[in-house]
Amino acid sequence: MTTSAASRAWFEAWRALVLYVVLGLAFSFMVARLFVYQVIEHPLWVAQAEENRTRVISVPPSRGIIYDRNGYILASNVASYNIIIIPANLPDSEGDVQAIYRQLSALTGVPVNKGTVEDAKLVSPCVPGPGIAQIVELQRTNAPYSPAKIQCNVSEEVARIVREKAVDWPGVSIEIEPVRNYPTGSLTANIIGFLGPIPASQEQTYREQGFQPNRDKVGYAGVEVYFNDLLMGKPGRRVVEVDVAGQELRNLEPPIAPVSGYNLHLTIDTRLQKAMESALVGEINSWNQFFYGGTGQQRISSGAMIAINPKTGEILAMVTYPTFENNRLARFIPAYYYNQLAQDPRKPLLNYAVSTEYPPGSVFKLSTALGALNEGVVTLNQILESPPELVVRESFSPNDPGFERTFVDWNKNGFGTISFLRCIAYSSNVCFYKLGGGYREEVREGLGILRLKEYARALGYDQVSGIELPGEADGLIPDPRWKRIFQGENWSTGDTYIASVGQGYVLATPLQVLLSAATIANNGRHMQATIIKELTDNNGTVIPLWRDQDGNFYFEPGPGRWQISPNQGHVKWDMTIDAVIKDYFCENSYCTETGNLKTVDPFVIQKVQEGMRLAVTDPTGTLHKIFVQPSPQFPKPFPIAVAGKTGTAEYCDDVARAANRCRFGEWPTHSWTVAYAPYEDPEIAVVAFAYNGGEGASVAAPMVRLALEAYFCLKTLDSNPGSFAGCN
Repeated sequence: MTTSAASRAWFEAWRALVLYVVLGLAFSFMVARLFVYQVIEHPLWVAQAEENRTRVISVPPSRGIIYDRNGYILASNVASYNIIIIPANLPDSEGDVQAIYRQLSALTGVPVNKGTVEDAKLVSPCVPGPGIAQIVELQRTNAPYSPAKIQCNVSEEVARIVREKAVDWPGVSIEIEPVRNYPTGSLTANIIGFLGPIPASQEQTYREQGFQPNRDKVGYAGVEVYFNDLLMGKPGRRVVEVDVAGQELRNLEPPIAPVSGYNLHLTIDTRLQKAMESALVGEINSWNQFFYGGTGQQRISSGAMIAINPKTGEILAMVTYPTFENNRLARFIPAYYYNQLAQDPRKPLLNYAVSTEYPPGSVFKLSTALGALNEGVVTLNQILESPPELVVRESFSPNDPGFERTFVDWNKNGFGTISFLRCIAYSSNVCFYKLGGGYREEVREGLGILRLKEYARALGYDQVSGIELPGEADGLIPDPRWKRIFQGENWSTGDTYIASVGQGYVLATPLQVLLSAATIANNGRHMQATIIKELTDNNGTVIPLWRDQDGNFYFEPGPGRWQISPNQGHVKWDMTIDAVIKDYFCENSYCTETGNLKTVDPFVIQKVQEGMRLAVTDPTGTLHKIFVQPSPQFPKPFPIAVAGKTGTAEYCDDVARAANRCRFGEWPTHSWTVAYAPYEDPEIAVVAFAYNGGEGASVAAPMVRLALEAYFCLKTLDSNPGSFAGCN
């Protein structure tokens, strides 16, 4: 064999070897991949195959209904009719499809063609914009057996027409979607709240529970959000087999039915709520008309009224002004309306009863009176001088020589000599200055800010009440430590004098003011404020429910929990039995804590009650003109014994500063009044607040009387419907 022939043979052999190696590697790779697919990744591919042929469908539950204490519906679910098209069920003929589109467009006003499919991707279902053809084509490419919403929330008349045309319009039908309805609307909007889409930050949590972010809604305000988990219920579940186009073929597992949400029964009486709204809005409009006529300007821009049963803590009514219409937010939240509410300087979305803090003024004097008498700062029979003004030495430390500062009374003539009970009845500022800060030999040692804070807290100030509403503010009772941290200076003697009459840094919510009077009316028992009467299921069975101080709910009792369904009233503390007040030793206006706790003598509470009653019965009392003395507004004395306290609180906030009204001696004032009845056996307490309202006895007090009149009129009607002509 020649050399060239040998070389060719060797080359041919090498080529064959390379070919066999390549084939062997390819075969080995295929075997390896088959091994991976068939053995190692077998469970993954089986799961994906199952996923392709199965679909898990979440079935929405029915949201719980909200009632008032008499069974009147405050929030329910009503049918909303949506026109839908299932692309896969449309006729095969394009001409027939276009004919359906044209007829549907004539009925609904939705154009046949508008924009492109890409434009339709940018618009949420039910939002006007794309044409019918674009909406359907987008759904056809995504899931042809799923409905495309053409128009939502159509009238029953339009829905009936579509149903009648269903035979001639294959693929077109009506979808019934439950939406929230609020029969009382703005009357209870700040209590009930409204619903909105599941926030993006919570989508994963709700998906794990079976809810769908694009379908299900959650509470955004009021009890709708506070009790959202109880109201929402649990979604049902269906596992079905589908074909490649997404059409359902059969159930693969037994369906799990949805569980409806629990029904919530509130302590609110809608009739009293309406009466109190009329009283609040009527008085505000009347005073605005008096000051500004028909110019549209407002002196009083906002206000609140609350009624409570002092013995149980049940909120009977809670009205805030201004408010909003939650039915306009029921189906979706219109951006223009929400922006209108958010940008309104009066803040209608805010619940003024629990979420706003204001200087309480003279209604806070009940705290000073309670502490001064219990601590022996003053005796019951002690007579005090009450001139038009008081001049004291303002100092910031024991060695500070200070300077003279004048503190004035609201009564420019003064009250002359005055007793402890008439200090309350006449609401003498000078008297309470002395009780709070002391004055020479007349009141050698005043109550002081530290002791005052303890008694205020015992009445419910400086802390959230724990009422079942979101956004509750905690108010403020300042002390030297707070002032050093937040104001950067020492506490002064003048700070104590001002705090004693509910001014200065003292802040409170209307609910806190109400609870302070309710605690006194209830002989020192401070009740848990609540708006919950009971929780029921779909069969009307009452569901026992407990909660703790952090707002967590439980279906069984336990340490630190109290029952809220059925409501039995929860005593948070009884200051005549429970030692909830820190004891201090005070000398030369400086107090040190002893480490002991003390109670309040029942005698002290009784005398504060008598002072509040004297405010009504004494001709000089701040409430005498409203409840006893005949007037054009109230021709007859109120027939039931009432006790109460008025308040006129100076303030200087951003609104007042912008209007250049924060001038010394001419500061604007808020109007307060709190009262309870019957005096001997209280069953209702009411507070009224009017922002920039002026004198409490003139503005807020008539609101309280109107509320009490409505309550006792309704009580008469309930006990004997035929015995009374009617309640306005």
